Amino acid sequence: MTQSREPTARRRRRPARNPREVILDAATEVASELGYDGTTIALVSKRAGLPPTSIYWQFADKDDLIAAVIERSYERWLTTIDLPETGARERAQEIGRHVASALIRSPDFLRLGLKLALQKREKQPLGRDIYLDRRALTVERFAALVRDAGPELSDESVTLIATYAIAGADGLFVAREIGGDAVDFTRLMELHARLVFTAAIEIVGADEKARG
Repeated sequence: MTQSREPTARRRRRPARNPREVILDAATEVASELGYDGTTIALVSKRAGLPPTSIYWQFADKDDLIAAVIERSYERWLTTIDLPETGARERAQEIGRHVASALIRSPDFLRLGLKLALQKREKQPLGRDIYLDRRALTVERFAALVRDAGPELSDESVTLIATYAIAGADGLFVAREIGGDAVDFTRLMELHARLVFTAAIEIVGADEKARG
């Protein structure tokens, strides 16, 4: 019985995977499982199916590799999130849903970044600095939404609420990491966004008036 074979031309048209992406995929998996300290070039090499020399050709060391993982995971998260520039108060539930969807599809930025941020070391890895920098950009992005929803608020109050929003999202993400599918992450994020863009803005605005 003759076995069917894929045509030679079709096989030739199939592009080979970029070694850098293969290495980053493997490093993401290993770092998600074992954290920064547990990740080694040897483990990434084994997971990627590539020799260590291939990794060192692309990255100077483990620190450089993990930094690239954080950077790529942030860019992927950024492309999956869709936030409005105006109307945050009216679209709060939609914003919560978008944030939840983006974190479900691209969780590595927060998953790896939180681990790096929470661990204290004498010499902090480059990936931690990158995570904190990108996190600050995220706070600024949410601050713009808060400012639109509460134009009467001071800059200090806007920053307070934006920081509160991101910190709350962190906590809900951790709850999902612990509870898995048993946690209705989307509904929780919708609720969180509604509270931020209604109750939090009203409470902080009222406090400002009372002090003024």
